[in-house]
Amino acid sequence: MLDAAESDLPVSASPPRYVQGHNMLEDRGLLITAAAGVGIGFATAQRAVEENARMVIISDKHPERLEQATEKLQGVAKEQGKQTVVVGQVADVTCEEEVQALVDKGDTLMSGLDILVNNAGLGGTKNIVEMSDQEWSLVLDVTLNGTFRMTRAALAKMQARGAGVIVNNASVLGWRAQAGQAHYAAAKAAVMALTRCSAVEAAAHNIRINAVAPSLAMHDFLRRSAPAELLDKLCKKEAFGRAAELWEVANVIMFLASDYSSYMTGEVVSVSSQRA
Repeated sequence: MLDAAESDLPVSASPPRYVQGHNMLEDRGLLITAAAGVGIGFATAQRAVEENARMVIISDKHPERLEQATEKLQGVAKEQGKQTVVVGQVADVTCEEEVQALVDKGDTLMSGLDILVNNAGLGGTKNIVEMSDQEWSLVLDVTLNGTFRMTRAALAKMQARGAGVIVNNASVLGWRAQAGQAHYAAAKAAVMALTRCSAVEAAAHNIRINAVAPSLAMHDFLRRSAPAELLDKLCKKEAFGRAAELWEVANVIMFLASDYSSYMTGEVVSVSSQRA
């Protein structure tokens, strides 16, 4: 029998094998914000291709990075023999005109917007006494207001059709406290509340709205923006002794976007192995 110290050791620090697609999004079109680069957004777009979505539209505010991501996803589709059409659209979720243009384009190209994934968010580490109004407001504008703007624009299209799915990217920091994260945690907690309230409004139109709340998903930008000591400490808090692979979070987004979650709405699903 293990003693207390041994039983507290992580089960495994190695990620599982990559899960192949199962046509979960066949004949569906998906639009995802902030999907260029190395984070959850791009991983979700790739999973959508692998799940045989008929069209994937990715947006980002960085044109060059968006072009590279679009070409990479097109390569994934070709390599795997998928017929998925991949389109990139420059958009900043803090700009209402660009949000409307993005949703209009998605609705037109897809002949009806099936799925929206609100992934755009902005973080950072700053204690409250050192935080300026501008730093606070920017994080909330991207993370919360951007999700609101996209949801509002998408619902107008989806309600007219009487169908649609929205998946928001929240965070366990919407529930849990971490020093230096007041702005980000407040924004993500508000995204959770927005998810629940908008889901109640949308249900009458046969639209489902849910959210994922990842604990720690490792990628290159996070490694560059956070101290290595902090990341190591956070990884050790996870029951598996490691951060989530990006595709492990994207898999849950695929579940919420698909008919496998047809009875779920207004829910926030924690993608976490943190101990209680």
